[in-house]
Amino acid sequence: MSGLDDIHARIKAAAAKAGRDPVDITLVAVSKEQPLDRIESVLESGHRIFGENRVQEAADKWPDFRKRFENIELHLVGPLQSNKVNEAVELFDVIHSVDRDRIARRLAAGFERTGRPLPCFIQINTGEEPQKSGCLPGDADTFIARCRDEFGLPVAGLMCIPPFDEDPSQHFALLAEIAERNGLAKLSMGMSSDFETAIAHGATHIRVGSAIFGERKTP
Repeated sequence: MSGLDDIHARIKAAAAKAGRDPVDITLVAVSKEQPLDRIESVLESGHRIFGENRVQEAADKWPDFRKRFENIELHLVGPLQSNKVNEAVELFDVIHSVDRDRIARRLAAGFERTGRPLPCFIQINTGEEPQKSGCLPGDADTFIARCRDEFGLPVAGLMCIPPFDEDPSQHFALLAEIAERNGLAKLSMGMSSDFETAIAHGATHIRVGSAIFGERKTP
């Protein structure tokens, strides 16, 4: 069984345990720092939804894949720098890491300029870690409202990355709580080590890399 097949089987089992339909769970195959041959193998298997952390890395490899494979959907799952917003709007199909006014404002301008209003997830720093991107939980409601009302972003849902050394359950539960009170149905949460827990807490998008592709080979 390939890594991708194994993940699909685990998603199905986790969804069944949670009383959910696995069709409602989107698998984003995170291909950052992965060799091109591994990505091509997953593409050839039929998977089309991928995630990248860095705009430049995605720009270096995905235009060629798009020429060769139809219906690719590319998600930006890493931090977005303000000077990369315009390129990101051109390259990606979904943005998972809206976390501050400057990014939201520039995305709104980019969407208007290109006519591509990409679905956006607002990143919440559920662990309030100073080194990590994301809006603080206490500021989330206000920021979500500003993204919708002031900037006019198409806010699809919320995203989080729990602290490495903590039980992710409390962070997934917090994200789901913030989403529910703001009327947001989509939750981008869960990675290779904890996506089954995320599914139990309502994840609609899981971001899985090494469990599909193998350990990364950093350039």
